[in-house]
Amino acid sequence: MTASEPASGSSARRRLSIGAAVVLALVVLSGAVGMGILRGQAAPVESLPLAGDSGESAVAGELYVHVLGEVEKPGLYLLDLDARLVDALAAAGGTTDAADLQAVNLARVVTDGEQIVVPPLGVPGAQPGAAPPGDARLDLNAADQAALETLPRIGPALAARIIAWRDENGRFQSVDDLLAVPGIGEKMLAGLRDGVRV
Repeated sequence: MTASEPASGSSARRRLSIGAAVVLALVVLSGAVGMGILRGQAAPVESLPLAGDSGESAVAGELYVHVLGEVEKPGLYLLDLDARLVDALAAAGGTTDAADLQAVNLARVVTDGEQIVVPPLGVPGAQPGAAPPGDARLDLNAADQAALETLPRIGPALAARIIAWRDENGRFQSVDDLLAVPGIGEKMLAGLRDGVRV
């Protein structure tokens, strides 16, 4: 036996043990991945802001809101169902020094799919629902039955349907949403368009 034989035997054993360790690591990794897939444990990561809204909340009891304007981190956020506007602003990192907090109602309950715009100081009407001074149009999201009945061709039954739609679907995002209310068509909407806002 020569002096080189023990060295080559040791080298072969070391290569064999490294190869076995690599194979074992791959087996363990593939097993873990397979078990995770089978058990459905590939849960989405909760990171805010979220991107890509499919139109429905991913989890029951949560809602999506889009926060814009004078906030630190504008974006799409996932909130609890009973969240208020102050919670949405907190999720967006709070407001900037230029935010006009008198133009927003921090205690208001938010709805799924709502867009929240925090206006800068000195810009009236930038917040949805806040009309510029002198705007006499009726706010579809705040009007009661009696106010809605003052609109042309809107009687008690149609006013009740507008309120019912609002209760079931949340805020009107645009005047065109009136088309989703049973009994309102394109012709009636054209007659209402100049007298209402959201």
